[in-house]
Amino acid sequence: MKKILFAFIVVAFLFTCSASIYYLLKALTTELSQPVNAEELADYHFVVIPEEVNNEYWRLVEKGARDAAQHYGVSIEYTGPFTANVGEHIKSIEKAVAGKADGVITQALIEEEFTPLFDQMIQKGTPIVTIDTDAPKSKRMAYIGTNNYYAGVLAGKETANELNGVGRIAIITGSFHSANQQLRVQGFKDVIEEYEDMEIVAIEESNISLIQAAERTYQIMNEHTNISAFYGTSALDAIGVASVLQSLDKNRNIFVIGFDILPDTLDLIRDGSIDATVVQEPYEMGYRSIEVMLSLVQGKRVSEFYYTDTGIIRQEDLKKVDES
Repeated sequence: MKKILFAFIVVAFLFTCSASIYYLLKALTTELSQPVNAEELADYHFVVIPEEVNNEYWRLVEKGARDAAQHYGVSIEYTGPFTANVGEHIKSIEKAVAGKADGVITQALIEEEFTPLFDQMIQKGTPIVTIDTDAPKSKRMAYIGTNNYYAGVLAGKETANELNGVGRIAIITGSFHSANQQLRVQGFKDVIEEYEDMEIVAIEESNISLIQAAERTYQIMNEHTNISAFYGTSALDAIGVASVLQSLDKNRNIFVIGFDILPDTLDLIRDGSIDATVVQEPYEMGYRSIEVMLSLVQGKRVSEFYYTDTGIIRQEDLKKVDES
């Protein structure tokens, strides 16, 4: 077991390095969304606060925000916790407001805690826009990101179709407490519960860690028999699952579906270790959030929801891309 976990640590490091290169290339080649009209802009200062500043998913959000800021002539600050921590996240928001930011763009990790915080910040005159994870009951101005419940539904339908409506399923989720992870689980569960012969036998938490995703997978495989599928709701979960199933020589018999398109997720889809992944648009989230915030501070009316595209990628989809 210790040797296997050590191997996972090495693999995690390699994943991080390769992901950095991938996201840089992706950001450079992503087509910019159509800009809104803006004349004679002041030098607005917006603060973008991610869940984890060095997380590769959030680095792509940052890239989108910086490209939009450069395009429109505004300045942004990208700051927040180095590892996911609700307390530090809240402190970052409070610091941005105290520093007289013209607007704050951030997540609502736990809706119950962030709703009163957002309401208080808005009362002080600072616009709040949420990305990736929403707090719809708060007074935040807008949400830009994935419809996380719908993304869970997509994953559930893909799994049910693959298993022909029969099977025992395990879920690895990034966080039991994060609103976006909860919605991805709930959407998935609502689909699976429609099938009499399908059952979710375990739901475990990875804390958005590759190592913990692997450990939870081992735990599930030891505690449950005849697992038909794994569903991972955060970017590293399916990678951790696939690593364990490979070591157990089970990766060809169990359906694995995850989230996001880290380069190693795509490689594992190509070799069949991961069967499918839910695709999000973090770069677009970052870019669009600056556009929306800019419209807000200029006194323009904005929509409450800006849902970015969501879909499923499988091996056959990558083959088409690789061959083109």
